Amino acid sequence: MTTEPDRADLRQLPPGLTPAWGAAPRPRRGPKPSHNVAQIVAAAVELADADGLAGASLPNIAASLGLTTNALYRYLGSKDELLVLLADAGFGPPPELPAGLGWRATARAWTHAALERYRARSWLLDVPARGDAVTPHLLGWTELLLAALSAAGLSDVDALGCARLVADFARGTAERRRALADPDSASFPDHADGVREFLRPLLADRGYPRVAALAAGRQYPAAADVDFGLDRVLDGIAAFLEGSRSGH
Repeated sequence: MTTEPDRADLRQLPPGLTPAWGAAPRPRRGPKPSHNVAQIVAAAVELADADGLAGASLPNIAASLGLTTNALYRYLGSKDELLVLLADAGFGPPPELPAGLGWRATARAWTHAALERYRARSWLLDVPARGDAVTPHLLGWTELLLAALSAAGLSDVDALGCARLVADFARGTAERRRALADPDSASFPDHADGVREFLRPLLADRGYPRVAALAAGRQYPAAADVDFGLDRVLDGIAAFLEGSRSGH
């Protein structure tokens, strides 16, 4: 039998946590609500998909549901609460990976699945990061990594630390990819060659010999390349695993 915290405890929790787990909102005076939190979050996701995070404003959500903005507060405690629910719904459940993958293949597949989610819904990058996952879908993503890393021999605490590294790498890579896709970025393909040509005669003279050598040989690694960085992160976890097994 599951237990439910009492109302006094619920009021002390961070915004969005209780509705994310299906806890009933505090009863309010007035007519019976015509909508529910799930409908409001679904409308917010649809607006964010169409127009970015700014499009999922409370007035826009209310208008899409035929409500007033004030009426939304019958269902939501604050905009912060909405953002927590929106992030969880936007990510959705974790990927279904083939059975029998080792920890490294699982972490690689997990990262690429997260990058695809960020690509499809780049507005997720605009939702402020709030520390470790505490909502159902995002915890599902975390649990997937924890299971693979724990099965490889890490303690639950160490597995969580390594899972954070992988998750941070995925978000950072997604942010870099989005920036590179911006037409105003100096690294955007339309500008990159011109930037290199401008900088090349200046680099060695102004004290950047190593960068000058890279530019002269056109040896810059692709800024959006995932595998190089991901392999280094996974190599670090592999070394940590080996040290854990040997007792060092």
